Amino acid sequence: MNFIQQAYKGENNWGYYVLGLLLVFIAVNLGALPLFGVGQFMAENNAEFIAASKSNFSSLIGANLSLFLMILSFAAGLGTLVLCVRFFHKRSFTSLVTSRNTIDWSRFWFAVMLWGGISIVVITIGILLAPEMHVWNFKPMKFALLVLISVLFLPFQTGLEELLFRSYLMQGLGSIAKNRWFPLLVTSVMFGLLHGMNPEVEKFGMIVMVYYIGTGFLLGIMTLMDEGTELALGFHAINNIVAAVFVTTDWAAFQTDALFVDISEPSVELSMFLPVFVLYPLVLIVFSKKYGWKNWKEKLTGEISKPLEIQEETIESNG
Repeated sequence: MNFIQQAYKGENNWGYYVLGLLLVFIAVNLGALPLFGVGQFMAENNAEFIAASKSNFSSLIGANLSLFLMILSFAAGLGTLVLCVRFFHKRSFTSLVTSRNTIDWSRFWFAVMLWGGISIVVITIGILLAPEMHVWNFKPMKFALLVLISVLFLPFQTGLEELLFRSYLMQGLGSIAKNRWFPLLVTSVMFGLLHGMNPEVEKFGMIVMVYYIGTGFLLGIMTLMDEGTELALGFHAINNIVAAVFVTTDWAAFQTDALFVDISEPSVELSMFLPVFVLYPLVLIVFSKKYGWKNWKEKLTGEISKPLEIQEETIESNG
């Protein structure tokens, strides 16, 4: 039984998906209340913080606390999603993550090592090519806390995005559309549009959506070709961890106590598209060689049908 067909293991009425998405949305917003509450409290009790709040929450309450409180909203959404799958759809957490009998953590860690290594090399080259645009920002205690928060809690944020788009919606839309290309297209575009609220879009313009939607396609292709989200989960987690720990700016979505501060003026450059058109294809080639991916056309565009064993169980229960 392939990954999208996992949806047939439980209750698969489209109404449950609508309700699940609504509850996850509510949970994320309720989970964000501590962040806004702390910011509002500090602003009301300190005039300096009121001035700082005009820029961002990080400057208002501290980068590490801001990051941790932001992650709480994603943790709330992830917990709600898991509960919806368990109680509405009557399915296991494993079926949300993979088509394998158990979650293959070796795949997760391979993606972490591969993309983590590539990301660190690319960032290092960028700093060496433009050292005047990068300010050393190492603060031992704050950095240690940042690493701890990033490693332990950022996977909740990336986990929600992956299990919502590459699992919940991919499986739901696939079982409804009865094919693979439609959920791949829709979830990739939705993933990109979700990031349309990021400050990077305001700085660079809509052209940056090429990166976000391209990343959505990469993660969706990984999931469909590998019949599970382990690779996508590892890739996304280490991508955000490296971004949070190594370089920060005063205009990006992640503003942290990173090792370096990028002080360059944001502008659209060819390097922005390097990951999508060069690095991402290379990553897919590595994964395909390691895990023996074949039948790309069928895996990415083929039809989806209810598994024979599920049909037989339905007939038996109705008989």
